[in-house]
Amino acid sequence: MTAENLSNFDQTQPPQPVILPQIKLLTMFRLGLFQMGLGILAVLTLGVLNRVMIAELAIPATITAATITVSQFVAPLRVLFGQMSDSKPLFGTHRTGYVLIGAGLFAIALFFATQIIWQLGNVVNAAGGWVWNTQTFGLTAALAGIFALYGTASCISSTPFFALLVDVSEEENRGQLIGIVWSMMTVGIAAGGITSKVLLKRLEDNNASLEIIQSAISNLFLIVPAIVFILAVIATWGVEKKYSRYSTRVSTSNREDKITLGMAIKILTASKQTALFFTFMLIMSISLFMQEAVLEPYGGQIFGMSIPETSLLNSFWGIGMLMSLSATGFYLVPRLGKRKTTQLGCLATSVSFLLIILSGFSANQGLLKAAMVLFGLSAGVATTGALSLMLDLTAAETAGTFVGAWGLAQAMARGSATILGGIVLDIGKSLFGVPLLAYGSVFAIQAVGMLLAIWFLNYVNVQEFKDNANAAIKAVMEGQLD
Repeated sequence: MTAENLSNFDQTQPPQPVILPQIKLLTMFRLGLFQMGLGILAVLTLGVLNRVMIAELAIPATITAATITVSQFVAPLRVLFGQMSDSKPLFGTHRTGYVLIGAGLFAIALFFATQIIWQLGNVVNAAGGWVWNTQTFGLTAALAGIFALYGTASCISSTPFFALLVDVSEEENRGQLIGIVWSMMTVGIAAGGITSKVLLKRLEDNNASLEIIQSAISNLFLIVPAIVFILAVIATWGVEKKYSRYSTRVSTSNREDKITLGMAIKILTASKQTALFFTFMLIMSISLFMQEAVLEPYGGQIFGMSIPETSLLNSFWGIGMLMSLSATGFYLVPRLGKRKTTQLGCLATSVSFLLIILSGFSANQGLLKAAMVLFGLSAGVATTGALSLMLDLTAAETAGTFVGAWGLAQAMARGSATILGGIVLDIGKSLFGVPLLAYGSVFAIQAVGMLLAIWFLNYVNVQEFKDNANAAIKAVMEGQLD
């Protein structure tokens, strides 16, 4: 064989597959630092800001909840930024650049949000109470705009981050990676409560002046978001370039970040069983999250707890949820089955809301904290069971699409729930004139909602779903369903 023939022979050889390293356990935990940061920020927005706005600044709960949850209603932008991260790399990477830009933006947005809140509080204080005028309208609109920016920043970072988790993992270790990262977010919620208590220690005296409150919280919202941004850098730096399989995977048309909002709605209503299951998920999500806008003010106004003490309430339920997430998957689901596990979690969550109400009548902080731990345990059981059941209710080739559609639905449900909690609280205050009954009405509706979710779950037929829903879902994806 001549040298020329040898050269031609070498050129016709099929390319050797690129063997990429498997992601290590330490790197999984490092990626989880990003989710931990999001958990910390959730405590700052829904655990500190809403308490201060309602209890200290006398801003109506409806206004408070509506402005904060604007960040949830920009969730459809997840689709846009997910698609952009597929097709338009930033700084030489498909995912990392978006994650870091988003992390930087939401850190900046939170700091400016606090500055607008102080101005709004000063206007309310000067007027002797809340009145709609040019100033309050303008500042409320500005605050809503800042939280829209915060939500947009979260969309810029979160969807590419979850796409990164898919890119760097294989099917056999993806479940382990998702479990670790999800648990780290719960760790962040607990850490956020503890961090807030430490940094707001000088506010433990409930008689602290508004100037001291402003100074302490402004510092908190300067320091903690900066730490979260640093965590995002540590979490993602170099991971994508070393572990990403994105360039070697050509079948990306069915990823969850390819779903449009209209397509997601069609998927959720593609058959009787999909409609039933996602009605259950919607009711369960709303019933879980209505308390986000009212829990800390409840601790402040009914129990006389300080701002650091009420921020720590998130740690109690966060610890409970962390304890139940893995235990449910390893012990309860194999023994009870997914449906019964989910029903048990919903029922226990309903009981925990009743205990939260009871703790208010007795003004027993110990009972409130115990009820919050039970809430976390129960919510972890319900969530794990429902997610496990959802994965059973679809074929493997549409699982990503289904999870993506549920993600959009959950974000919208969570935003609606937070606003609904604020509205119910304000209506309760008008109807009853007694703060305890007003707050109790929110928790009572949540308790009833969890029971209603169980009722809908009873009508979900897994076998019927498998027989009929898959074809309907595929029809939606192919544009064949009107």
